[in-house]
Amino acid sequence: MRWFILSQSFAMTAASVSFPFYLLFIQNIGRSVSSFGFAYGLFTLSAAICHRLIGKLADHSGGLKLLIFYAVGMSFIFLVIPSVNSIEMVYMIQIILGILGAVQKTSEKLVLSEIPHDGSRGRMIGNYHYWTSLSSSFAVMGTGLLLNYFTIHYIFYGCSIFFLVSGISLIISHGGKIQTANK
Repeated sequence: MRWFILSQSFAMTAASVSFPFYLLFIQNIGRSVSSFGFAYGLFTLSAAICHRLIGKLADHSGGLKLLIFYAVGMSFIFLVIPSVNSIEMVYMIQIILGILGAVQKTSEKLVLSEIPHDGSRGRMIGNYHYWTSLSSSFAVMGTGLLLNYFTIHYIFYGCSIFFLVSGISLIISHGGKIQTANK
């Protein structure tokens, strides 16, 4: 369980740190508040459309592989975000982020359900959410202070590294023994 908390703390920290600053980033590109509403709607719509397919894929490939895909995908997207200069590109990124967000939601729950535990599962899940939320809350507050010294672009680059570390820690913690759910 500790490996999973560590890995997901990196991912949740990166996602939490970037979200408020992504809003500022979109605001500088978008022409109006409605462009932000449309962008966020594309995010939620693409996630909703993909959830069923991702659920089937998770049953076939396993949640761990999908979490690694999510972490690496988010790492790549966060390298691209600072170079986005049009609202249309923001819309495309939102669709990709929605799909990756759906991958994360489904695969995280699948991996959590497969972790052996002593005692009640609710306590284990509560412990997991406590540690991942705690790390991301401190990171968001700290990032607000760091923005006095760095540009918003560096925040996205740093988050990209955090997502990559999340994926790498998943790979290392399983020593290359990542198998499909059906085996």
